[in-house]
Formats: sequence, C-alpha cells, structure tokens
Amino acid sequence: MQTTTLPKDSGSSLFPLVLSIVAAAATGVLWAYANPIQLVPGVIQWRIFAFLPPLVGILLGWKSGFICGYLGTIVWSLLAGTFIPAHSLLIDGIMVGLTGLVPGVMFNPAKTSFDKGALLRIALVCLVVGLAMVAAVSASLAFLGIFPFWWAVGYLGLSDIVPMLIGTPLLVVPAQKILSAAHPAGFKRF
Repeated sequence: MQTTTLPKDSGSSLFPLVLSIVAAAATGVLWAYANPIQLVPGVIQWRIFAFLPPLVGILLGWKSGFICGYLGTIVWSLLAGTFIPAHSLLIDGIMVGLTGLVPGVMFNPAKTSFDKGALLRIALVCLVVGLAMVAAVSASLAFLGIFPFWWAVGYLGLSDIVPMLIGTPLLVVPAQKILSAAHPAGFKRF
C-alpha cells in the first residue's frame, strides 16, 4: 500500500469555510449563553469569547475570521433578543467581522512564527481593530438612541477588547497545534 503526502498548501477551502461557520455558530451561542457578567443587562455583557473571530481569522484566513465575527454577531443578537436590523446587520455585524478579518490579513501561520514579538503584535492589532469596532458600534447605539456614546465605549471596551487582547495571543499557539493535528495534510486558508 502506497501513501501520498499532500503539500501544505494543497486542499480546498472547504475545511476552513466549514470551520468558520461552525465557529460562528459557537461564537453566537457562547456570547448569548456563556457570559458571566451582565455589564448593562440586555444590552452589553462581558463577552469572554470575543477572542474567537480574531483567532479564527489568524488560523483559518481572513474570510473565515470575517464570517465568524459577522455571523456570530447575528446569531448572538437573535438568541439574546437584541437584534436590530440596521444595527446588527450593518454596523455591529460588519465591525465585529472586521475583528476577525484584519488579524487574518496580518498574520498567517505559514509565514509567522508565533514568538513573543508576534504575540505582542497580535495583541496590538486586536487593540486597534477593537477600538475601531467599539467606536463604530457605540456611535450606532447612540444614533439609534439605545445607549449614550461614551458609556457604550467604556462598556464595549471592557466587553470585547479585553478578551481579545488576552485570549487571542494566549490561545493562538495551542489552537494552531490542534488544527495541525486535526488536518495534518494542511489546508488552504479561506
């Protein structure tokens, strides 16, 4: 019996696409049901799993990261009862999607060794994209009359940026090892 080893860049985009959709569903469910602290009940909770979109973006590709963040936001808002079409589909969905897209564009495990410097850069990118997301989402909430802008900035900053800053760099190396073991032939990032 002869075995064939595929090169690391072989395969289809199906594996990361399917994983990104599964991660999006898990993200939405975790955000809706596994948030221990309600910062503003019914509006903002501490989303300890906010690191999932950037983590998925880095490991599976920028499109996967965007899908995880965007669909995760839609699933969360529907499950949590906070779905507002103009806000959830446009501002919140797109901006949270960008928290997965931007790190996915900037970091590719095939080209990046995740040493301390790279992990600090990942945290910095999460901070910058998180601040942009928080500002846009806070402006949308204020525009819609749901929550004052600066209060939203403070609470959303605690809610999303802190878990992204800590969780993404902390989990990228173990998650990469798990992915490599799950799909040893390699896959194309999506």
